[in-house]
Amino acid sequence: MSEPRHILVVDDEPQITRVLRTTLSTHGYDLRVANDGDAALDVMKDWAPDLVITDLSMPNMTGIELCRKIRTQSQIPIIVLSVKGEERTKIEALDSGADDYVTKPFNMNELLARVRAQLRRVPVLPKGATLIEVGDFQINLEAHSLMVRGEEVHLTPKEFELLAYMAQHPGKVITHRALLNAVWGGQSVQQPEYLRVFIGHLRKKIETEDSPRYIITEPWIGYRFDPGE
Repeated sequence: MSEPRHILVVDDEPQITRVLRTTLSTHGYDLRVANDGDAALDVMKDWAPDLVITDLSMPNMTGIELCRKIRTQSQIPIIVLSVKGEERTKIEALDSGADDYVTKPFNMNELLARVRAQLRRVPVLPKGATLIEVGDFQINLEAHSLMVRGEEVHLTPKEFELLAYMAQHPGKVITHRALLNAVWGGQSVQQPEYLRVFIGHLRKKIETEDSPRYIITEPWIGYRFDPGE
């Protein structure tokens, strides 16, 4: 039997931490709780979580600051908990290193699904790797070729760059700014119309239904790539 996955919950609301502890433990996760960012970093000195769930609004250190500090030492998945109406803060958190967000009050089944998605996330390819095989996709970075569900799909160079970048971060919410910067460079971050056009082209080539299955829109924030099982 495999060892349970370790999850660190960071939140200063006892009711939230109590519910998360009970539910996540019931689903087989090994859980530890910290009440603020400083305590979370102390926990991580002696215990290595596989995933961090953190609130954004906490005393002493915000969730955004915690994301930044974690990213200086680890690439483990981070899910932030955010109250409604904090779109700008969500974007800042994602740009600071968070991988996903769940809005308070949250549905526990949705949170569990997000946890599973992040825990099965493949790591970013090591330097020199040329092949991405994830879900329904096989992407050859060297040959600039794409196979989807075993069928070859032809992409333009920019479409290929965009898909390859998203495929290296499956299940992660990627902001408009991050995508623009990665594919078009820092001078293009204020021109989101680039993304709308190219995402539209990509969907026409890889999606099989009217409702997007692989490239999911996160309204006002960015996109999430779900490669399938």
